[in-house]
Amino acid sequence: MGFPETGFIDSWNRTIMSKFILMGLPHIPEMGTLLFLLFLIIYFFSLMGNSLILVTIYVDSHLHKPMYFFLANLSFLDFWFSTVTLPKMVQGFLEPGGSVISFTGCLIQMFFSQLLGSTECFLYTVMSFDRYLAICQPLHYSTIMDRLMSIRLAAMTWVMGFLHSLLHTSLAFHLTYCGFLKIDHFFCDPTALLELACEDTSVNETMIFSIGGVALVCFFLILLSYGTILRVILKLGHTEGRYQAFSTCASHFTAVACFYIPCVFTYMRPHSKSTLDRIVSVFYTVLTPLLNPLIYTLRNKEMKTALHRLRHRTKFALAE
Repeated sequence: MGFPETGFIDSWNRTIMSKFILMGLPHIPEMGTLLFLLFLIIYFFSLMGNSLILVTIYVDSHLHKPMYFFLANLSFLDFWFSTVTLPKMVQGFLEPGGSVISFTGCLIQMFFSQLLGSTECFLYTVMSFDRYLAICQPLHYSTIMDRLMSIRLAAMTWVMGFLHSLLHTSLAFHLTYCGFLKIDHFFCDPTALLELACEDTSVNETMIFSIGGVALVCFFLILLSYGTILRVILKLGHTEGRYQAFSTCASHFTAVACFYIPCVFTYMRPHSKSTLDRIVSVFYTVLTPLLNPLIYTLRNKEMKTALHRLRHRTKFALAE
């Protein structure tokens, strides 16, 4: 069965696009059902893990600290990032010819995926700064990173993410698209949409390249923070304190690497049309939201203790 027309001609003889077709991840058709179930399970655990972190931080007063405030923001971002990208992705596994998405729906998906992704990019940088202050400037940490400062920093990441997303979505909206509009991706990403434009896209390409540039700068700042943290950790006299600090920073850096390296790889190459780009995108859209709850709970003593308290509290409430 063929797809419906993706556009129509208006009275000025222009093509007005109404639909796109998301081609999804490359896969063998026979594997579609298995991949559908696999990524549906990943989506479920991503939502459950990030929801659990949000609830735990909210109800446990011991976690009302800047570090966990930023972690709650990260879990909120990951919850919605999965929700914006994964449903269409899993749908594509059951539709070998690609899943249809409206032009408006594509722009909405692009706006929110860019908003959530860029905000997360900035938030990781803020989190590394928080850890730098906590470990390298412990005597001044409570006065610098108070509640008001943490709210301001989190708000700044959201504002920057919003402006960043609004700019890219506006540029994509004003492009003219032509041909049979198959998007070689599993979600509406700016790089994939450029392939379908039938006019000059140099401004869009420059802005997309800037995404990779911003991510690279943020990654450099994080490396700088953790390089300083590592030097301080190595000077710690007691082994237990050194291990705890190193464990916390190592888990954070693992999450950062899983997010930034694929982002830089994808957005620093706006002209690329490689299938590898779609596969690499899975790391920051699918795996990072799944891994963050594991990294920040299994490797964090305070979070594990808080989860135990929440479990006992829930058991007690159910027993009444």
